[in-house]
Amino acid sequence: MSQTMKFAICSEIFKEWDLEKAMRFIKETGYDAIEIAPFTLAKHVTDIAPEKRREIREMAARSGLAISGIHWVLVGTEGMHLTHPDPLIRAKTADYFVQLVDFCSDLGGQTIVVGSPKQRNLEEGIEMEQGRAWALEVFRPSIRRAEEKGVVICFEPLAPVETNFINTAEEAIRFVQEIESEHFKVILDVKAMSSEAKAIPDIITGSARYMAYFHANDANLKGPGFGDVDFKPIFDALTLIGYSGYVSVEVFDFTEGPEQIASESLRYMKEKIN
Repeated sequence: MSQTMKFAICSEIFKEWDLEKAMRFIKETGYDAIEIAPFTLAKHVTDIAPEKRREIREMAARSGLAISGIHWVLVGTEGMHLTHPDPLIRAKTADYFVQLVDFCSDLGGQTIVVGSPKQRNLEEGIEMEQGRAWALEVFRPSIRRAEEKGVVICFEPLAPVETNFINTAEEAIRFVQEIESEHFKVILDVKAMSSEAKAIPDIITGSARYMAYFHANDANLKGPGFGDVDFKPIFDALTLIGYSGYVSVEVFDFTEGPEQIASESLRYMKEKIN
């Protein structure tokens, strides 16, 4: 097994659990890190006090677990949008992303995953070029803060059924290239890549320079190994490009329950990475 890739799992899988119990279980199962969904803690990260942030960071340390970063960052928030025509809404969103960087840094995390399909959709009549310009304007202040804090903001290409704004890895790379920063990258997600015409291994190798995080799941919304996607060529491609970041389990169908999702996903991935 590769000694460089690390495994993480997303916290919303355990949203009904006490967080420290979840962290202990995740560590005992064999993961290296937990990826935090802020909505499982509060409506807005600005509602999470400094002492609570320290407590979560210390909780992870006691469990022997890293916090890889945060995701689902605009779930439950209102009045946030990356490509909205109203400059006040974009300004509010830009300010919140700065707060997200601070929150991620306070937890000891290094990555912010930005999917948020509903909060980036282009409204009718808005051209892609204009939407890109507005979204970049939103991101600029938080990217500057990310450079100060050692955090990487990762933009996620998503399938056309989820959003009309940036659907392929190539589009996402062109987008992040607009801001020259090592703290603005892309995340690749197996479910999302399954919607592309290109083979997933080819997407991975073609994105090597700009990819900073990876979500493992199946096209059926379950964990790796719970569907038809073969992860052997996926891990071969990640190994080929020398990927040394996190492979994080993110699922949307929780039918099997947190214990089975966590344990079987990791068992399957370790089998396929060998």
